[in-house]
Amino acid sequence: MPYVTTSDGTEIYYTDQGSGQPIVLSHGWPLSSDAWQVELKVFADAGYRTIAHDRRGHGRSAKTYTGNDMTTYAKDLAELVEHLDLHDVILIGHSTGGGEVVRYAAQFGRGRVAKVITAGAVPPIMVKSDANPEGTPIEVFDSIREGVLKDRSQFFKDLAMSFYGFNRNGAQTSQGAIDDFWRQGMLVNLAAAYDCVKAFSETDQTDDLKALDVPIMIAHGDDDQIVPIGAAAEKSIKLVKDGTLKLYPGAPHGIFGAYQEQLDRDILEFIRA
Repeated sequence: MPYVTTSDGTEIYYTDQGSGQPIVLSHGWPLSSDAWQVELKVFADAGYRTIAHDRRGHGRSAKTYTGNDMTTYAKDLAELVEHLDLHDVILIGHSTGGGEVVRYAAQFGRGRVAKVITAGAVPPIMVKSDANPEGTPIEVFDSIREGVLKDRSQFFKDLAMSFYGFNRNGAQTSQGAIDDFWRQGMLVNLAAAYDCVKAFSETDQTDDLKALDVPIMIAHGDDDQIVPIGAAAEKSIKLVKDGTLKLYPGAPHGIFGAYQEQLDRDILEFIRA
């Protein structure tokens, strides 16, 4: 399996499919590059070189105790891009991965990035404060940390329900999606899973969004129960210089089903424009 070893000695797993202009995909918490399996094929079939990596501590990458913060995640992505000598890169990030690609593009990727796409992304900042009254109370993130420590196996099974919107009346539940969410979540090193909660909830990326000098498509489901749209996409679009906001009525946080099909079509349209 292909790995890149970062400057601090961390092994980062990645998969690389197709040829053409590179697309690099960054996954959400607590998942891995396996969350992008459909996109890896769809975008490769569409004529792109499609690459996805497992964030440090996640999936098949090294089970890290240190460096589980947004800046280090972005630096890891930078080292992967440099290792593969990628240029004119299209970045796609979901949830935490959206924060990762935004920070990379703003702080480390100048001259290499063509476009950015985020879906259900965490910027500008999730946690509630006097300056961010639309945010999520810190107690919610404390309960996530508690769940990860107490019984992460059951916690991930429970979380999958709201992640994919399966807890909504009339929703068609997929046991397979729940099982795969659990499978990927159980691959995360506990310390990395715990520390990543702070990374995705408390990292202020206002300045990253303002610094972006390439077009960005900001996609978000309006029934996202994990990263509420009012504190995320609707704020982010006001901070970027060249942004396109795509709202998906009734869509959840997890990229799945009809939402996934439409999102992938919209991404291809955006990057071809």
